Amino acid sequence: MSQAVSDGGGDQPSQAGGAAHGDHGHRKAGVVALAIGAVGVVFGDIGTSPLYAFRETFASHHGVPGIQVDPVHIHGVLSLVFWSMMMVVTFKYALTIMRADNKGEGGSLALLALINRKSENARWTAPFVLLGVFATALFYGDSMITPAMSVLSATEGLQYVHPGFKQWIVPIAVAILVALFSIQARGTDKVGRLFGPIMIVYFITLAVLGTMQLVRMPMIILETLNPLNALNFFVTDGFRAFVALGSVVLAVTGAEALYADMGHFGRKPIGVSWMTFVLPALMLNYMGQGAMVLSQASPEAAAALIKDPFFLMIPDVVRIPVVILALFATIIASQAVISGAFSLTQQAIQLGFMPRMQIKHTSASAAGQIYIPAVNWGLMIMVLFLVLFFGSSSKLAAAYGIAVTGAMFIDTILLAVVLITLWRWPLWRAVPLVLAFIVVDMAYLGANLIKVPDGGWVPLVIGLAIFTLLTTWSRGRALMRANMAEGSIPIEVFAKSAHSSAARVPGTAVFMASTNKGVPSALLHNIKHNKVLHERVVILTVAIQDVPYVDPNDRCSGKDLGQGFYRLTLKFGFLEETDIPTALKNVQMCGEPFEVMKTSFFLSRQTLIAARNPGMALWREKLFAWMLRNAASAMEFFRLPTNRVVELGSQVEI
Repeated sequence: MSQAVSDGGGDQPSQAGGAAHGDHGHRKAGVVALAIGAVGVVFGDIGTSPLYAFRETFASHHGVPGIQVDPVHIHGVLSLVFWSMMMVVTFKYALTIMRADNKGEGGSLALLALINRKSENARWTAPFVLLGVFATALFYGDSMITPAMSVLSATEGLQYVHPGFKQWIVPIAVAILVALFSIQARGTDKVGRLFGPIMIVYFITLAVLGTMQLVRMPMIILETLNPLNALNFFVTDGFRAFVALGSVVLAVTGAEALYADMGHFGRKPIGVSWMTFVLPALMLNYMGQGAMVLSQASPEAAAALIKDPFFLMIPDVVRIPVVILALFATIIASQAVISGAFSLTQQAIQLGFMPRMQIKHTSASAAGQIYIPAVNWGLMIMVLFLVLFFGSSSKLAAAYGIAVTGAMFIDTILLAVVLITLWRWPLWRAVPLVLAFIVVDMAYLGANLIKVPDGGWVPLVIGLAIFTLLTTWSRGRALMRANMAEGSIPIEVFAKSAHSSAARVPGTAVFMASTNKGVPSALLHNIKHNKVLHERVVILTVAIQDVPYVDPNDRCSGKDLGQGFYRLTLKFGFLEETDIPTALKNVQMCGEPFEVMKTSFFLSRQTLIAARNPGMALWREKLFAWMLRNAASAMEFFRLPTNRVVELGSQVEI
């Protein structure tokens, strides 16, 4: 797995030479405070599922008639929802996968970095790296579908406030989404403080609405907890139950957010908020929807309610505020997944899977508060396309689920690697657990694959396209590094010869290098064309480690090469900002302290030329060349002062 930062316009910073020893601890805040914060960020996606999950389970799909609305099927669906939450969210994520953290951070890329570091780049890890990259690609598909699905489903509730809203559902949803993406540049620091309280009120509302219906039929609680009802559902309906499973999984979408956002809140606070607050609120609401439908006097009345049980269970006196609250909850869920896409993109850039992009920090105090314009507007275009193309949450539900279930399945495979090879669990202990998770994941994934003709192709196409981009960039940069390393002369030899053949001028020159071996092309071009050397020449390599954060004491390592030449390596975690000037201020091993305004930074901008024996397919070479041309400026990425940078061009074959 590549760990290098892509610098596009300059030489490629190198792959990390080893694991850093730094660790990024959570804030020393109380578990309760962190648990409240987690409610606002982590559970937004899964919290909005009651708006559509129960309804979609009973709808007809892919030419298969809908499930009959009667006690057997309602009890079966509710039991399936409950045990899905227990197996997937509680047992798999909260109690198992979240223990596989990388210095406190979670998510597929963090898990990949953990496996890569512990296995020391063993060749057998290559297939798992590709799986992890594909899971990352699927997350982007989820980042597009979640805002569209959530906001559309909540906006559809307006038709129950007044029938005249029905024709305005899509335009209102589009306006809300455009506004949501437009404010991303302002940052979520201040808005984020409101997330927790709003979502707490929302979950309390879910619980209250469900309880109001449960008092009519309290025995439905026992029927829900009985796993035999879920089993009977499959025995009774067979293939129709399997098809319905593709909608049941909508109740657990967002489970992967527990793992991805673990670094922000910690495993224990997320687990506490899930078990004591979120899970009970969700199940009370689902059971309330079922109780409301079962309490109807006629099958016709029950069938009418099953078309939209969440909104129809709201009393008229509070319908408007609850619909507005649900709309706010979907916006928060969308905000969380958008922010997650920004964070994931930053990790992918740092780990060498994406070209450098413009990253703006929107908070002076919160390092994780970032904004990436290219990702933001790309997501917005795709989200609006999905809303306009599908037109309703019911139709969009066909596209929803494949990305999530695919990522869940890949998480299980990576977990198996961790359990068996890293944690050294005995097979008698690891295999049954992994098999149980695989059976569940395969059932959900298989049920969702049936949706491919009706819209499930959308996340697959998106995932494959992004997977191609990620792997093309990683492979292209590896080929470029290999080509640039060929024929390079040792820096020690160069320093001795250059010292006597070029005039020395005052000041410091920092040459960005892709590896800690050889001479960077910018230095060769500088001495060839300008025939001068600065009094102090620093060959600087930026190494991205397989840990989220690097201890400041381990940030820098270097070597005095003599003749005023120094080789310096700066180490950063894959969640850290690569601020070169700030890091150089703390360097003490290169003679006198660095003064940024007396230092010139030399970067190399590569131009690709066709090779006789290309390392990639021609179309991938052209794609890589396009990505290289459109990569953001190395100057901005490394936070270099604009008036102290010199770029020198070079040609490279791949």
